[in-house]
Amino acid sequence: MSRFRSRDTALGVGILALSVICCLGLLRSRRGLVVVTVRGTSMEPAYRDGDRALARRGVTPARGDVVVAARPAFTHGAEGPETRAEFPAHNEMWLIKRVAAIPGDPVPGGWVPPGQLVLLGDNPANSLDSRQIGYFPADALLGVVLRRLPRLSA
Repeated sequence: MSRFRSRDTALGVGILALSVICCLGLLRSRRGLVVVTVRGTSMEPAYRDGDRALARRGVTPARGDVVVAARPAFTHGAEGPETRAEFPAHNEMWLIKRVAAIPGDPVPGGWVPPGQLVLLGDNPANSLDSRQIGYFPADALLGVVLRRLPRLSA
């Protein structure tokens, strides 16, 4: 009899351990996902104002991926009137753009430097992107968009 109880106890402990591991894995993967709501028309027709998208943090983007990136703050240079983009470490403003070029890709005048990306909106007439800003730092990405989510009903 005790032999069966030992086996049942071991089986119960094994199932409990597997359940805990699965729950921890689910919690860990959920922290890597973020839902964003698109504001503006820079990514039309692919993403429209009010669309929601699911993005995964910590994924290295590939050419053609849609990403969520920090919106730069603009500052004026100390030595002249030039304006440059700075990417604050803690940003609450985000842009959704498509990756046009990754480090090592050829661009006019050379190659994309390491740690930099060329990000473009699908609607160039209404997009703040690498055409105006230049390179975006890869570490300014919130995540890579996995898919569009259904709109919330009003």
